[in-house]
Amino acid sequence: MSAVAALPAQASILRRPGLRVGAGSIAAAVAGILWGTGGAAYAQEPAPAGGEPAEALQEVVVTASATGVKKLDASYNVVAVDAEQIREANPKSTADILKVSPGIWPESSGGQTGANIEIAGIPGGGDAPYFTNMIEGMPLYGMPSLSFMDSSSLFRLDNTIQRVEVVQGGPGAVFGPGQMGATANFILRRGTAEPSGEAGVTYGNEHLIRVDGFYGFPVTPGWLASVGGFYRSSDGVRSPQFKADEGGQITATLTHDLDGGSLMFWARGLDDKNQFIVPVPVLQNGSDFSAYPGFDPLTGSYGSHAIQHVTIPNPGGGFEDADLANGRGGELYYFGIKWDQKFGDWSVLNNFLFDGGHLNTNALFSGPNPRPLSYYLYGCQVLQPAGYCGPVTVNGNFYPNGAIDHNNLGVDGQGLPLATNVQSAYAGSGAAVGGGQSVIRQGWWYIQKQLQSFVDEFRVSRTVFEGNTVTGGVYLARYSDDDNWSLGNQMLMTNTPNATGITLNYVQGGNTFNLTSPQGIIDSNNNYNILQHGNATNVAGFLSDSWKVNRWIFDASARVEKIDVHQRTCNRTNTQMGTAFDLWDNAVPLCNGTWDFEHYQTTKPSFTGGANYEFASNMSAYVRANTGVHFNDFDNNVRGANGNFAPTQTITNYEVGFKFQNAMAYLDVSAYKKQFTGLQYTPSDQFGNPLPGQTGIYGADSKGIDFIGTLTPIEHLKLTVVGDYMDGTYSDYHGCLQYRDILGNLVACASPNGAPLQRQPKFQVRVTPSYIQPFPWGDVTGWVTYEHVGERYEDIVGGQPLGTYYMLGAGLVATFQKNWELRVQGTNLTNQIGLTEGNARKLGAATGLGNVLLARPIEGRELNFTAQYKF
Repeated sequence: MSAVAALPAQASILRRPGLRVGAGSIAAAVAGILWGTGGAAYAQEPAPAGGEPAEALQEVVVTASATGVKKLDASYNVVAVDAEQIREANPKSTADILKVSPGIWPESSGGQTGANIEIAGIPGGGDAPYFTNMIEGMPLYGMPSLSFMDSSSLFRLDNTIQRVEVVQGGPGAVFGPGQMGATANFILRRGTAEPSGEAGVTYGNEHLIRVDGFYGFPVTPGWLASVGGFYRSSDGVRSPQFKADEGGQITATLTHDLDGGSLMFWARGLDDKNQFIVPVPVLQNGSDFSAYPGFDPLTGSYGSHAIQHVTIPNPGGGFEDADLANGRGGELYYFGIKWDQKFGDWSVLNNFLFDGGHLNTNALFSGPNPRPLSYYLYGCQVLQPAGYCGPVTVNGNFYPNGAIDHNNLGVDGQGLPLATNVQSAYAGSGAAVGGGQSVIRQGWWYIQKQLQSFVDEFRVSRTVFEGNTVTGGVYLARYSDDDNWSLGNQMLMTNTPNATGITLNYVQGGNTFNLTSPQGIIDSNNNYNILQHGNATNVAGFLSDSWKVNRWIFDASARVEKIDVHQRTCNRTNTQMGTAFDLWDNAVPLCNGTWDFEHYQTTKPSFTGGANYEFASNMSAYVRANTGVHFNDFDNNVRGANGNFAPTQTITNYEVGFKFQNAMAYLDVSAYKKQFTGLQYTPSDQFGNPLPGQTGIYGADSKGIDFIGTLTPIEHLKLTVVGDYMDGTYSDYHGCLQYRDILGNLVACASPNGAPLQRQPKFQVRVTPSYIQPFPWGDVTGWVTYEHVGERYEDIVGGQPLGTYYMLGAGLVATFQKNWELRVQGTNLTNQIGLTEGNARKLGAATGLGNVLLARPIEGRELNFTAQYKF
């Protein structure tokens, strides 16, 4: 992704004007947009209010603000980028654009969806609990994140987005959903007084075909409308033999200008399915990583036609079919209404959003490391490669005899008796599998998630006297979640790209015993199978006062929020699903008709206060302090709590910042200190089962610097730098954390105290030189982005390093007259191996025998070409 997206808005490289829906219906709708726009005349996009584009620091931002504030006067960390800058950034996913805000680390190696989003100094480690995505100021769900749901998976980027504002901390903890971490607000493009828009097609080297369209037009006097969207199909850089990405999105708006206000209706439909990328094997040498023999870390995928379709236990009883090609698929709908109005010294805003749909996940999840089939079956009873059997010393531990890795069949993982004479075959073909074949167990997980959310925010502001504005408001969210989880389903497969399942059986006493299903599922007996329902209500009131005194602007805000959650999860009984000779499913935990009921409610306040001093119209400095809270959610600390709910997570944040801009340079730098409490960690096994008695409560302390800078030494040449430095560690953990290491051995005591924050880089930076060359017929712009990501650690005890890496991206854009634009862009042009995630279900060092680590590297080189016609 190009760091150019972090340029201040209006300072882009290119200075020019700028209910369930089916995939087929979205494709048809996008085609209709492209067809219907063909005969319209060219119309320039409207300039910002006030005529000429404002300088960056004079730009007004609306996120985490009572009534909107100039960036110069904003006493908090906020970044705003427009539609052109988003395109220049070439984000690989919705989450990837968040890199424009220094200190936010979205892991973009997982594909279009399912990103883990980290906020510098806030201990996350998975999903995105401390990040909220909004559209038109409304959160897309009542909770910021659930298991198998981050808010970036709920929509896609396309040409219907006008701009995005990203706020970290500060007043974001008080207004709207009250997110204490970071919030991104995506503002939609609206209709135009003259028909205008664009139509484009993109081709990528991963066999990507994508069409985009947008059309803005008047309906009647005072009413403007727009419609736009995209449809695309792609094999993926990591081709799974089926479509990695397939689907689209359509968005429509209708706006009406009022006397002193406006009214906006908007709707969106998403039907998209995306490959969920599982870690692949790499070789580790200290902090360096290289390719595992026969498995390209840049393009390899376990996904294949051979393991695409499976039949697995349904928690409610019986079996169900699942399809890996459905990946993490979103079938979602949205309907919003936004009204703002001024009445003299009073102003009113009401914002409403109703949405819902399905967000299912069909995916592989990592288990133990790969090994020879004979080792998995018989351990050291047959000859194995050096280092697999004792006597040997591994990771400082001496093993006198037997299998070093205990994740094999048989008692204590030492293998089955040789007399068992297990017959192994490739699923489907039935051909025999040799004992030297490298194999791996992967969990084939199927999560069905149905969501519904209703959110409304009402604000009233009044100018009490000149320079002083008081705002009061109420925020209401009512939402539900219905889940069906079949987690576990360990499949034995070849440790190869585009893997094939392996079946196992043996004959004893004249009977054939099936160790696996016909597709290669070797264990569903240890599944975490649940049905669950949750519904919750959040009600918050907030009060804010902003006071301008000469060059000073002071503000103070407070919020009180109550959450009321009702959640139920089925209790389970081990059930024999097949015959007595089917060993893989003879004790599957299935729902038994009884339920565990939980009722969680609590009320917590949040506060913020800041002061901004304007030295001149192009320079200011600020200080701010804020507190914030993060409530428990359906999946974390509510389900299975038996009424013993974890304490509310809280943060205290102190921040100072400085902003400056002149004709040559732009600088936005801030420093912070954060104290976090109430963090809870519960490790799980490879089946997704929480490990009992292992939950710990602790916190984290961090400090750091975020910075954005641009330099324009000569006309047409620009240098942009975006980065952050973060020094954060865990603290206040009491006791010993026991876990099983990658070899299956019990580690008696570990502590996260003093360990670096999980998966967060201590230092990251993106440097982008760019140059624009004007011509009589248009202009050509080129840029190169160098991205450096510092050392990170996979786990909370700092046992598994992920190393450092760099990535090189570049782009070239040519515009012709007013209408045509041709664009070529690419990422990871030098095919660097950069890890963003290790084996997420393993604590401590996860590098096993042969220095093999299961990890998720960034994807290899990706190039795309776009031709777009504007009118």
